[in-house]
Amino acid sequence: MIHIPDYIQKELSILFVGFNPSLRSSEIGHHYANPRNRFWMILYRSGLTPRLYKPEEDYKLLELGYGLTNIVERPTKSAADITKEEYKVGRQLLRKKIEMYMPKIVCFVGKEVYIQYSLKKHVLWGVQQPAVVPGVIDFVAPSSSGLVRMKLDEVIEIYKQLKTLKD
Repeated sequence: MIHIPDYIQKELSILFVGFNPSLRSSEIGHHYANPRNRFWMILYRSGLTPRLYKPEEDYKLLELGYGLTNIVERPTKSAADITKEEYKVGRQLLRKKIEMYMPKIVCFVGKEVYIQYSLKKHVLWGVQQPAVVPGVIDFVAPSSSGLVRMKLDEVIEIYKQLKTLKD
């Protein structure tokens, strides 16, 4: 297994936060590397990226003002394999990262990621009020996993709202 680094720096437009790396991502060392994961397609089709990026180009998102991290570092077959303790530790670490780097927007790639981070019970798509870290916009978008039952076009529409917010 290869450690998957965060791609994060100050003054990001958007920091994307996923659950944790997939087993495929941990094999090749890049974010959203499972062929069934639609993250790269969603970014492109929503207009957030000017072209379709490959997982091996994940670090290049920094050039666009985007960062990548996860609430939990340990790769698993499924997010269901993440423990309560891992979420507790991850929640604290993620908050420290957000406070340190202060991105304009934090996009949680999946409702459950945000629920685990914020400890809120009911979450809708889009901007969350109030944000966990003052001065940062919390935005909840659907997971890009191929297991998500939403139609791809519906998912892309929510990410288009993220693009509008960023612009």
